[in-house]
Amino acid sequence: MTSPRLCVVQLLPALASGGAERSALEIGRGLVEAGHESIVISGGGRLVEQLEAQGSRHISLPIGHKSLRTLILMPRLRSLLAELKPDIVHARSRLPAWLGWHAIRGLPAPRPHFVTTVHGLNTPGWYSGIMARGERVICVSNLVRDHVLRHYRGTNPQRLVLIPRGVDANEFPFGYQPDDEWRTRFFAEYPQLQGAPLLTLPARGTRLKGHADGIELLADLKDRGVEARLLLLGAREPGREAYIAELEALAEKLDVANHLVISAQRADVREVMAVSTLILQLSTQRESFGRTVIEALSLCRPVLGYAHGGVGELLTELYPQGRVPPGDRARLAECAASLMRNAPAIPSLTRYRLSDMQEATLALYAELVAEPRRRQSDR
Repeated sequence: MTSPRLCVVQLLPALASGGAERSALEIGRGLVEAGHESIVISGGGRLVEQLEAQGSRHISLPIGHKSLRTLILMPRLRSLLAELKPDIVHARSRLPAWLGWHAIRGLPAPRPHFVTTVHGLNTPGWYSGIMARGERVICVSNLVRDHVLRHYRGTNPQRLVLIPRGVDANEFPFGYQPDDEWRTRFFAEYPQLQGAPLLTLPARGTRLKGHADGIELLADLKDRGVEARLLLLGAREPGREAYIAELEALAEKLDVANHLVISAQRADVREVMAVSTLILQLSTQRESFGRTVIEALSLCRPVLGYAHGGVGELLTELYPQGRVPPGDRARLAECAASLMRNAPAIPSLTRYRLSDMQEATLALYAELVAEPRRRQSDR
C-alpha cells in the first residue's frame, strides 16, 4: 500500500548553523527523497542554498527574532499555513513554536498536526513549555526525555518519542582516509601539527565546549613525556577574539603554544577527523546529544569525552573506553595516553545512522496523519 504524499512545514529561527538546523535539512532531504513536499520557514541564512539544492522550498520569515514586533508576523504565518495546507507543522525552536501553535489555532478544520523537537536542555518555564505541547514531542536523547518529564509534569509520556540524531555513513564512511594531496595541503597550512599524534576538539568558540580542558590535557601529556598536537577546530569565530586570546595565553603559560592550532570553521571536518589520532568531546556542561561522537566513531576514530549528558549516554553505549568523569584532569590524561597507545577496536555503527533518524521521523509523520485530526482545544 502506497503511503499518501505529505506536506511538511518545519519552523526555525534561521538557517545559519547548529544541530537543529542540520536536522531540519536532513529531514527535508528525507522527505524529498521519499516523494513528499518539504518546506522550511525561517529567517534565512547560509544553509538555505543547500536546503533548496536538496529539493526543499524555503520561505523567508524572521520568526526567530526575539522582539515583541515578531508577534505581528503571526497573521502572516497563519496566512502562509492556510495557503500551503500542510499535513504537519514541525517546530524546532521555542519562539517559532509559539508562533506556529497560535497560528494553527486560528485555522479552520482540518488543521495541520503540530510536532516539536526538543534539541536541548532549555531553561524550564512557561516559555520553554511550548516545546512539550506537540501532539508528538521528539526528544534527541534519554537525557532530554527525562528533562521534559521532570519539568513539565502535565506532559503525557506517550507523546514523547525518542529519535536520536544520526550520522550519514556516506559523508562519514567507516575507515575513510583523505588522499595524500589533501594531507600535504593541510599540514602545509598548519605545520605545527606535524610530527606527533593529533588530538582534535571540534566545537564552536564558546567556553562551555571545554577548550581550556583540551589545552591542559596537551600540557599534561607533555609532562608525562607523551608527544601530541592539538587542533581546536571551529573555535575561532567573529566576536570571540577575547576568548581566543585567553586560550592562547593559557597555551603560552603551559608552554604548549607551538603544538596548538585554533582554527575557524572548515568545510573538510571529515578529513580532519579522519587524520586525527583522537577526537575530544570535553563540554563542561551536559550536552543534549553529542553529534561529534557518532561522526568520529562512524569514521572509525576513537573518542575521549566527559561522561555526562548525551555524550555520556553515547560513550557508555558505543565506546565506554573513552569515558572520563567530568573535570578529572588526571584521569583524562591517563585515558588519552592509553587510547593513543592502543585504542580498542571500533565496530561499524548499527544505530545512530542518518537513515534511522529519517525513517523514524517520517514514520511518526505518517502515524499522525493516519489519526483523526482532533479539535485544537483537545491538544
